[in-house]
Amino acid sequence: MSQKLFGTDGVRGKAGEFPLDPATVARLGAAIVKALPSQSGHRLLIGRDTRESGPWIERELVKGARSAGASIVSAGVIPTPAIAYLTEAMAFDAGVVISASHNPYEDNGIKVFSGRGEKLDEELEQHIETLMADASWHVGDPQGPDAGVQDYVPVYITHARTALPDLVPLRGLRVAIDCANGATTTVAPRLFRELGLEATVLHAEPDGRNINLKCGSTHLDHLRQVVTSGAYRLGIAFDGDGDRCLLVDHRGEIVDGDAIMLVCAKHLKAHGQLRAGDAVVATVMSNIGLELALKDEGLTLFRTPVGDKYVMAELLERDLPLGGEQSGHIIFTDFLFTGDGIVTALSVLRVMAESGKELADLTSAFVRFPQVLVNVRMKQRTDVRTVPALAQAIDDLDAKLAGQGRLLVRYSGTEPLLRIMIEGRHQDEIDAWAHGLADVVRTHLGS
Repeated sequence: MSQKLFGTDGVRGKAGEFPLDPATVARLGAAIVKALPSQSGHRLLIGRDTRESGPWIERELVKGARSAGASIVSAGVIPTPAIAYLTEAMAFDAGVVISASHNPYEDNGIKVFSGRGEKLDEELEQHIETLMADASWHVGDPQGPDAGVQDYVPVYITHARTALPDLVPLRGLRVAIDCANGATTTVAPRLFRELGLEATVLHAEPDGRNINLKCGSTHLDHLRQVVTSGAYRLGIAFDGDGDRCLLVDHRGEIVDGDAIMLVCAKHLKAHGQLRAGDAVVATVMSNIGLELALKDEGLTLFRTPVGDKYVMAELLERDLPLGGEQSGHIIFTDFLFTGDGIVTALSVLRVMAESGKELADLTSAFVRFPQVLVNVRMKQRTDVRTVPALAQAIDDLDAKLAGQGRLLVRYSGTEPLLRIMIEGRHQDEIDAWAHGLADVVRTHLGS
C-alpha cells in the first residue's frame, strides 16, 4: 500500500526528516517525472523560498528528476505563483516549488504544478505516491546536462503588472510592504518602486532562518504600527512563499481574505467581469459576514473544504473568476490558477485607483460576525449524524441561527479533534451554544 505523502498543499514536514530526508526527496523528484504524461524530454522548472534547507532539497530533487531523464531549470528564490505562471508561459511540463509557505524555517515542503500552472489533482498525487512505494525501481545516476539557472523575475513582473494597468491615480501613494523575509523579497521591492509608489519595504533581509519570524501575513503587529505611525495609505503583507496577502488600512485595521474578496467581487460585478455566475468561491472557514455582504450585492457564495486547490477546482467547474480563503489565498483565474499575493495587492490598488476611495471605505460594507471555535479531543472518529442526541442538538442550533449565523462541525485533518465553530451576532450567546454542544459531544461520544 502506498504511503500518504501529499496533504492539502503538497508534501510538508521537517527538513531532513521523512518525507523531506535526502533519499526520499530524490526519489520524489524521479517519481514526479515518471508520473507525467508519457513523452520524452520532460522539462521541469524549480523555484524555492528563502529557507536554509531550500538549496539542498533542490539539489536532491534535481538529482532524482534528472535520473528519470528530465531537464531542469532553476529560477532560484521566487514566489510560488511565479512558478505556477512561468510553468505554463514558458512551456515547461511541470513546475516544482520548495516551500512551507507561512510555516517556520525548520519546516519545508514540495508543491507541484502541472504544465497548465495548476496544482496537481489528487489522482496524479496518488499516482506519484504509488510510484514512491514501488520497490521495483530505484533512483539512478543523473542524465543529461546539469540544471540551468534562469532569472525569470522580469517575466513574472511583466505579467503581474497587468493587474494594475493605470498607474496615474496612484503615483506617489505611500505604502508599507512586509515581505516576510521570504520569496517576495526578489520581486515586491522592485515591482512597487517601478510602479512609482512610495514604498517602504519591511522584512526583506532573509538569512535562511528568519522567514515568517514575527513578520509577514501571520504576524501583522509591526506592519500595523508602521502604517499608523507613518501615515501610510495602506500596508501589504505577504507570507513566506508569496501566494497569500493580507492588508492593513490607514487606521491599522486588518483586512483579511474575506474582506478582500468582497472588495474585488463588487468591483468585478460593477465592470461586468464576474461572468454569468455572479458568484464567488470561498471555503467553509470564511465568515458568514462575507456571505451576507455578497448577498446584499446580489452575489452568491459557494463554499468548499479548506484548501485553495478545492477553491480552484470549484472556480473551474463553475467558470468563475474570483475565489479564495480567509487567510489571504486569493485566486483570480484570469491571471493564474493559484493564489498570488502580488496580484491580489495590485488588484486592490486598482480598485482604490478606479474608485477614488480609501481601503477603509471599500471594506466598510463587510461586517465580521463574532466567531467561536471549540475543540473536543476524540478517541475515534464517529459520524455525528449517526448519534441521535448529537444530531438533534446540531439541528436545534441550526434552527436558532436561521440565516443569521453559521454552525460548522468537522473533524480536524491533522489532529484527533472534533472542531465546533459557530458564528453569530452575539459573542456571549455563541460561546454558550458552542460549549453546550461540546458537552453533548463528550456525553455521547466520549473524549
